[in-house]
Amino acid sequence: MIMPQLPLVLASSSPYRKGLLARLNIPFTCENPDINETGKTGESAQELVRRLANQKARRIAEKYPAAIIIGADQVVTAGQEILSKPGNHATAIKQLQKLGGKTVIFHTGLCVLNSASHNLQVDCIPVRVRFRVLDTDEINRYLLAEKPYDCAGSFKSEGYGITLLDDIEGHDMTALIGLPMIRLCEMLREEKFLLP
Repeated sequence: MIMPQLPLVLASSSPYRKGLLARLNIPFTCENPDINETGKTGESAQELVRRLANQKARRIAEKYPAAIIIGADQVVTAGQEILSKPGNHATAIKQLQKLGGKTVIFHTGLCVLNSASHNLQVDCIPVRVRFRVLDTDEINRYLLAEKPYDCAGSFKSEGYGITLLDDIEGHDMTALIGLPMIRLCEMLREEKFLLP
């Protein structure tokens, strides 16, 4: 006898994460976790995204005591600097000026929390990206066309932002969009969640 599955909840208001999760063709609910995403002093990018993904899932668990809850967060590291969402055009210009001609790492934290059993899985999936050398006109044209102000690193690899790159290396390219689907499916299977 197959036990009924717990409901699936995405602890995010991101349309990009929602679109990726929808690829699984299973019902889910989205909830905005509304947490403080400020990094702590001395916290590495990996520690930051793991902590925030975990906090997002736990915040939503307060409302859903018997569910499989998915939390995710993403930042970019350029050398020792951690970049998150730019929020506006001026900051996005500065971010892309820093990233031009460099190899950077997008760190995507992922958490799956079973709020009924309290089982917790947390991981960080890196994707290495090499940006082309970018001039100011290219950056402005790109930003005005795509307006990626809600994206870590000020670009969307799934859109026009791909034109800014020389190379991408990683185990799971969906991590670059904000939700590492290969690792997520592994975590869901660990929770006995039925996937095709």
